[in-house]
Amino acid sequence: MALTDTAIRKTKPSDKPLKLTDGEGLYVIVTPSGSRWWRFDYRYGGRRKTLSMGVYPAIDLKTARERRYEAQRLLAQGIDPSVNRKIQKAEQAGNAANSFEVIAREWFAKHAPGWAASHSDKVIKRLELNVFPWIGARPVADITAPELLTVLRRIEARGALDTAHRTHQNCGQIFRYAIATGRCVRDPSSDLRGALPPARHNHFPSIVEPKSVGELLCAIDGFEGTFVVQCALRLAPMFFVRPGELRKAEWRDIDFERKQWTYLVTKTRTQHIVPLATQALAILQELHKLTGHRQYVFPGRDPRKPMSEAAINAALRRMGYDTRTEITGHGFRAMARTILHQEMHFPAEVIEHQLAHRVPDSLGTAYNRTKFIQQRCVMMQSWADYLHKLKVNNGLENLPPP
Repeated sequence: MALTDTAIRKTKPSDKPLKLTDGEGLYVIVTPSGSRWWRFDYRYGGRRKTLSMGVYPAIDLKTARERRYEAQRLLAQGIDPSVNRKIQKAEQAGNAANSFEVIAREWFAKHAPGWAASHSDKVIKRLELNVFPWIGARPVADITAPELLTVLRRIEARGALDTAHRTHQNCGQIFRYAIATGRCVRDPSSDLRGALPPARHNHFPSIVEPKSVGELLCAIDGFEGTFVVQCALRLAPMFFVRPGELRKAEWRDIDFERKQWTYLVTKTRTQHIVPLATQALAILQELHKLTGHRQYVFPGRDPRKPMSEAAINAALRRMGYDTRTEITGHGFRAMARTILHQEMHFPAEVIEHQLAHRVPDSLGTAYNRTKFIQQRCVMMQSWADYLHKLKVNNGLENLPPP
């Protein structure tokens, strides 16, 4: 007689397991503790075997019968249901091990040590917020181009087009890593070239007209903030390094005898040399009297830490400059690149090396910290002299008439 839900619920446990039969090999075992387990008995290869079907009531009578039917269907095809279940579990475990998120985090762990901390944080947060919730659990080999495009379109829809492009790039890197490690055979992100509108990059505002540069330099000399920030402002156009690298400069990296500042470039994790012009040395020597006993050249309010990343831009605003449209701390790089090439006619490759940009040569070398070092020393002194001349000329122009 077939079972009913009422019969299963009302059967009370005893001191021995009870068997409630539904038919065609399906039955419930009621244990002394009161648990109710579904079982299915069948024969395969001349042997009697038993397959667990789950626990009642999580698996109700209807579902248990559906599972019995599925097992009978496999048997009719000559497949052992127990073996088939083991194969499915193994596949599921393999899919979990080869999910997009697992492989993405493995790729990230391989590459993050060579990145700046700020860059690695942005990459993993970008994936965690925009990708993993939707395709992170999917087997990497099963993800299609339309699936990935849906993820990217979701980012684009909220107005973050640049993030969508960066996410597309990161996903491509992850898929190629999966190919290299044997977890998939192709990169679906390559099918999405042109699927997103091009991103508009807003360049940092800068001043590149020599007369205006002279006015800015005079304004810096007249800055009434702290001596530390004033020195950073005076050195920023001479060094034209990234603002984060300037504010984190350490005295141990300043070599007064060799007239060099050597530090680790945050974007490329490579050593970089900044030749120190006589004007820069004079500023550093004066500042050394105040902060030389500290770790950082430009300490902040907490002397154990560098000055705030907002300090330079805040100072420029105090001097009356709009950091959205006129000049930022990063804009000194564009200023130097433009004037050194267009006004002073220094070779582009020398300038790019001093900017610590990756410039592949004929041998494929992306960057060499000592390449063009003699030319760079000459260029940096000439640049400091040029800036001094602009400042002096601007001061003479603004003198009151006799």
